[in-house]
Amino acid sequence: MAKSTAEKLAYQKAYDARPDQKALGVERRRERRHEIAAGKVAIGDGKDIAHVVPASRGGKTVPTNLKVEAAAKNRGWRAGEGNYKVPVDKKK
Repeated sequence: MAKSTAEKLAYQKAYDARPDQKALGVERRRERRHEIAAGKVAIGDGKDIAHVVPASRGGKTVPTNLKVEAAAKNRGWRAGEGNYKVPVDKKK
């Protein structure tokens, strides 16, 4: 996988520091903890808590808008668009 450029890393750091992005991260981690407590997911199980309606399109982090999904499926939705490659978990 190609390394990110210094400019891309600086942009990503600034983007992640934005208050709205920090708040979304807090919501995502909270829901992940709730799903772990409910027994729907486990640490290191390769599952993601996916939004039915993405947060980028106005979807909220509420139980009715969340589903458990394989990480490869949740993160690989861009597959087939340009040069994007789905990340492969090499731990298996």
